[in-house]
Amino acid sequence: MKKMLLATAASLAFAPAMGMAQDLKFPVGEGDFNWDSFNAYAEANDFSGQTIDITGPWTGADDALFSSVIAYFEEATGATVNYSGSDSFEQDIVISTQANSAPNIAVFPQPGLVADLAKRGAITPLDPSTADWIKENYAAGQSWVDLATFPGPDGNANLYAMPYKIDVKSLVWYVPEAFEEAGYEIPETMEDLKALTQQIVDDGGTPWCIGLGSGAATGWPATDWVEDMMLRTQEPSVYDQWVSHEIPFNDPAVVGAIEEYGWFAKNDDFVNGGSANVATTDFRDSPGGLFQFPPECYMHHQATFIPTFFPEGTEMGTDVDFFYMPAYAEKDLGKPVLGAGTMFAITKDSETAQGFIKFLQTPIAHEIWMAQSGFLTPYTEANTAVFPTDSQRALNDILTNATTFRFDASDLMPGEIGAGAFWTGMVDYTTGADAQTVADQIEERWKAIK
Repeated sequence: MKKMLLATAASLAFAPAMGMAQDLKFPVGEGDFNWDSFNAYAEANDFSGQTIDITGPWTGADDALFSSVIAYFEEATGATVNYSGSDSFEQDIVISTQANSAPNIAVFPQPGLVADLAKRGAITPLDPSTADWIKENYAAGQSWVDLATFPGPDGNANLYAMPYKIDVKSLVWYVPEAFEEAGYEIPETMEDLKALTQQIVDDGGTPWCIGLGSGAATGWPATDWVEDMMLRTQEPSVYDQWVSHEIPFNDPAVVGAIEEYGWFAKNDDFVNGGSANVATTDFRDSPGGLFQFPPECYMHHQATFIPTFFPEGTEMGTDVDFFYMPAYAEKDLGKPVLGAGTMFAITKDSETAQGFIKFLQTPIAHEIWMAQSGFLTPYTEANTAVFPTDSQRALNDILTNATTFRFDASDLMPGEIGAGAFWTGMVDYTTGADAQTVADQIEERWKAIK
């Protein structure tokens, strides 16, 4: 399912074993880190003897990686941070806020839940200066402010969360050697991508591997395609109206985005095994055709987590690589990026909790995780030289070059739609139904739950 994005780019680099949170992974003053930001923060903030609790979705290796970041906050301020990760975070945080036993800070993987709790008054609005900081320091900064701004219990909108640790979905994976042998260039525009798709067919090959199978969640990979196409055919405001149901699901803009996906997926010549094979191929198996000889396909659209399912021993940048899913040159919509990620919100206010949000606005709070594994950031002042691989650096460049960022639409829609009717509708469309009929059916479902 899409929630597999919690694994994100961790598969792109080795995640070393971590020590206890109080142990500093990298000695202060050494390496390419922005130690000036650490020292300045330490000089300005003293929370000695104070403790805060943080809870979030990160367990296992991600827990250890986040703890390595926490260690620098503790070192700088003298505070103690207790982090607890949970696979059932979404349920746990709702229960704890209702029971008046919430942690100081909660790390949310879905903006919708932040919005729900903000409306109930369970989250403290962030200092207004935080919105200004995000706009000035994050690529596509206004997109991030909008993503974390919600109405409170009084109906007034405020910034309620700090985005941190982001995932990218607007990616196309390919095998460099196969491209080189065939003489193919990385497409810079959607027009080029479509031309390359046809060229591969004309050369006797198959351009794409696509698989929608995912057990009870079958169909979700197609929703990522449609969301990417919405951002490449419509203004970001139209995408937002679609997510919020200000325009119906069967609006011509949405039908058009579905048909853009269909241009690739419903052409027997364009897809490994033919279009009838798309809906029945498991998404975990679908990129396998990239690695066959001769190639069974040349391209695969999927998010940062997909290397988990590449053949064992596959080396990023050598055996496989990726490029940005390009935008249409003729539509002049910039470089939109579709993705997901996490955001920090204060669920029990304290001076130290406010201080931790400020800590996330220092380069060092990003660079410590960047230097290890599985972390991408739109923070333009973070030093990308600390990334351990060129692949991670290139992934991050996609974020920092984005002119617009939008969160996965289906994760923002009501569960019955985004994790139900949208998924099944894309299976129906891929297997033969027309886009208008599918969109009409999803819209009827959405109206029925209002």
